[in-house]
Amino acid sequence: MSVAHDFDDSDSSTTAHRPQRTVTLRVVTDDRPALSRREVEVLLGWLAADSKAEAAERLYITASTVNTHLTRIRAKYTAIGRPARSKANLFARAIQDGYTTLDQW
Repeated sequence: MSVAHDFDDSDSSTTAHRPQRTVTLRVVTDDRPALSRREVEVLLGWLAADSKAEAAERLYITASTVNTHLTRIRAKYTAIGRPARSKANLFARAIQDGYTTLDQW
């Protein structure tokens, strides 16, 4: 998220014109893991499926690959202090972090 703040630092008592400055602040949150596009795709595919095998079939990968992605996703959440040990936990994290919405389900 970027927040732009414009301010005019000119003194109204002087006749010289100072240019207006624009300061852009970028808010970086450490509470959202940096999931790759493929990790998000696998996560959402698995959440929509009844099993890893079903998700794998839909994504044209093996169940072992689905498991590897989920292991890495869980490790990234644990590394930032937001463990997600269950499917329900990962679903909640996906919603909290904007990877999906309840309306999509």
